[in-house]
Amino acid sequence: MKTSETVKFIVDWIKNYKQTNKLNGLVVGVSGGIDSALTSTLCGLSGIKTLCLNMPIKQNEDQYLRAERHIQWLKKKFDNVESIDIDLTNIFKEFKLSVENSSSSNKLALANTRSRIRMMTLYYYATINNSIVVGTGNKVEDFGVGFYTKYGDGGVDISPIADLMKSEVFEISKALNINNEILEAKPTDGLWDDDRSDEDQIGASYDDLEKVMNSLERGENPEEFDGEMKEKYTIYMKHHLANKHKMISIPLCKIPNELKS
Repeated sequence: MKTSETVKFIVDWIKNYKQTNKLNGLVVGVSGGIDSALTSTLCGLSGIKTLCLNMPIKQNEDQYLRAERHIQWLKKKFDNVESIDIDLTNIFKEFKLSVENSSSSNKLALANTRSRIRMMTLYYYATINNSIVVGTGNKVEDFGVGFYTKYGDGGVDISPIADLMKSEVFEISKALNINNEILEAKPTDGLWDDDRSDEDQIGASYDDLEKVMNSLERGENPEEFDGEMKEKYTIYMKHHLANKHKMISIPLCKIPNELKS
């Protein structure tokens, strides 16, 4: 990958979008993970006013502190970066007390609710500042296995790194000197009360998923996969098909003209 040229391309893309749409700034949720760290750094490089939000909800302290240290690093590096630390734990607790908790899918629904509360918060600050919400999803998550929350972290205005594989996210992040503690942290969505990683939830590493995606993009026949590759393909497709509804446009019921006349 031509790292420096790719960085410039993404930054110019962000700047062009802002200029075309006459916006004041950018809003990014920073989680302590690699994707939000890279996205917020690219926003900082754009020179556009960037508001970073650290939004803990019963958060693991390590995740929270990684996010906080990254934000402080950004603010020292870029004059255009500001931040707000807003604890959303009480909002989540009140919601949890207000809804039915007996469903077998309760834990997953509540995990997704954390993401949607954060999305709502990002859009609040985007609206009052005439800004846009910048997405932090990468290609494997957004278009491979659909590992994100619909109308949660998937609710964004632009997605600067959504065409980057996870390995490319790491490559660019290293080139931009993003903190080692973030580069070395095990990827996690941070939506659960335990320390489960993305790999724990998906059943495969991002490297494995990326190999499958690259093979499919090269037009290789999955029926010819064998051994471990076949196993990882099965895991990939299980998530891809289950989450396909997230990756396509909202189905629109088009009424035939003869029924409207």
